[in-house]
Amino acid sequence: MTARARVRAPELIGKGGWLNTGDRQYTLADLRGRIVILDFWTFCCVNCLHVLDELRELEEKHRDTVVIIGVHSPKFVHEAEHQAVVDAVERYEVHHPVLDDPELATWKQYAVRAWPTLVVVDPEGYVVAQHAGEGHAHAIEKLVEELETEHAAEGTLRRGDGPYVAPEPVATHLRFPGKALVLPDGGFLVSDSTRHRLVELEADGETVRGHFGTGERGFADGGREEARFSEPQGLAVLPDGRIAVADTVNHAIRALDLTTGVTTTLAGTGRQWWQGSATDGPATEVDLSSPWDIAWFDDRLWIAMAGVHQLWTYDPGTGTVGVAAGTTNEGLVDGPGDEAWFAQPSGLASAGDRLWVADSENSALRYVDLEGAVHTAVGTGLFDFGHRDGPAGQALLQHPLGVTALPDGSVAVSDTYNHALRRYDPRSGEVTTLATDLREPSDAVLVDGDLVVVESARHRLTRLRLPEEAVRVAGQAHRTQRAATEVAAGTLRLDVVFQAPAGQKLDTRYGPSTRLLVSSTPPELLAEGSGPGTDLSRDLVLADGVTEGVLHVSAMAASCDDDPANEYPACHVHQQDWGVPVNVTATGASRLPLVLAGMDEQG
Repeated sequence: MTARARVRAPELIGKGGWLNTGDRQYTLADLRGRIVILDFWTFCCVNCLHVLDELRELEEKHRDTVVIIGVHSPKFVHEAEHQAVVDAVERYEVHHPVLDDPELATWKQYAVRAWPTLVVVDPEGYVVAQHAGEGHAHAIEKLVEELETEHAAEGTLRRGDGPYVAPEPVATHLRFPGKALVLPDGGFLVSDSTRHRLVELEADGETVRGHFGTGERGFADGGREEARFSEPQGLAVLPDGRIAVADTVNHAIRALDLTTGVTTTLAGTGRQWWQGSATDGPATEVDLSSPWDIAWFDDRLWIAMAGVHQLWTYDPGTGTVGVAAGTTNEGLVDGPGDEAWFAQPSGLASAGDRLWVADSENSALRYVDLEGAVHTAVGTGLFDFGHRDGPAGQALLQHPLGVTALPDGSVAVSDTYNHALRRYDPRSGEVTTLATDLREPSDAVLVDGDLVVVESARHRLTRLRLPEEAVRVAGQAHRTQRAATEVAAGTLRLDVVFQAPAGQKLDTRYGPSTRLLVSSTPPELLAEGSGPGTDLSRDLVLADGVTEGVLHVSAMAASCDDDPANEYPACHVHQQDWGVPVNVTATGASRLPLVLAGMDEQG
């Protein structure tokens, strides 16, 4: 058996119990003999959704030896609700068992520091690898093949059907719809995201006229019964009358001609954008990353590129796309477009000289002006959220996915995880609540002075009359329940652990193959050590007098097949962003290890 670091895997514990197992509760002992891949995820996290898609092929190919278990580890309060996890498992077509761990018990036992994180447990119950972030499916598959060979020879591999039990399907006209658009005749077009299609409804918001797309996940142009989508979301009318569609999991922008029923592709290749890929060029030759919403503003189609925390634009005149704002770093930073930071922008609305942005992971409402500068109206950052009305500087949202411009210059915010519709008035600077008891509202459109809300988790459109006076909610403030890491004052050694997959080596043909970017909130937390570099280890110096904050760490490593005879080796990019809350204490650690891929053998 190959010598590799092995640590006994802690037990799987979750107060919410198990999903997709036919109500059976599992322990690691029940899974002995199988290769277990633990996917620590939370459903707000677009990077986690990327990993779900990365794992689908591996899950199918090694179904008789591998058991993937999603360990749902919430960031937001709403994500700790059991029914919300049940909904998310169906919404994102998770076809493996999921352990609902609302108190992060298993997360803590495995010392996980980031969403998403993958942990591989061998057939004898030992942890043999850990991977943070995206892009690791190829490395895990190589490891799985090694483990299959080794443990088959040892007699410790058990083949057979896994523990997954599919839930019963539910019949509804819509299933977790994402966004809506009002049609010229008063009807609606709705992105029926979980069923991978677009649905056309009558003006009553209920009667189905027809649909576009086969309803099967895929990427194909064509007529009503030929086109294929993959979890479509945002919709916007183009100047020529066609409807642009943010085809999220296909990483593409599509165009639907309602008169012919034909769907074509405007932008994207079907491949996900990675660091180092082109950031502008002919639209159908440039990779995109989880476009979530779209809006026409300033003579271009703006794209909320949730997967890379940026805003892009598509210019139909030139047929090109390019980055308009955001650096790919995740956080809340205002300023010129090329310096601003977003965190999973997911909703857009054009209003005169402003493009409003629902910046979901920041729980923020932001806007872009005609000069391309980014401003924050409501919200303070990645870890502060809640339901509190009042002056915008103190008000709180919780993972909003939609924003709607209102006739009086104010905006309605689909405050998704608060199950509420909120309102921000730029003139008064006040945030109020328009409606509550909505279930995961993800968008709203204005119809004859009313708002028609996409109640995603109730699978319907709901019409609301705008109240003359909005309610003001004192509400609560929340912070992510992730425990802060205690670190010692002075010098803190940051080590990003990366071990190239078996049969690969770091790709140094064109210079350094690794990249590390470090910053902090507040910026005063770091006296030394912030900024970019190519070494995955760095000494950070914590400033005197600052006792808490968040370290933002972004790491990337490129590896290629280690075969001198291969002129064109296959290469892979591994990347992850960490936001690590820290408290400076007298007994804190002087080393902060973050595992990108492999095992921390100093830990």
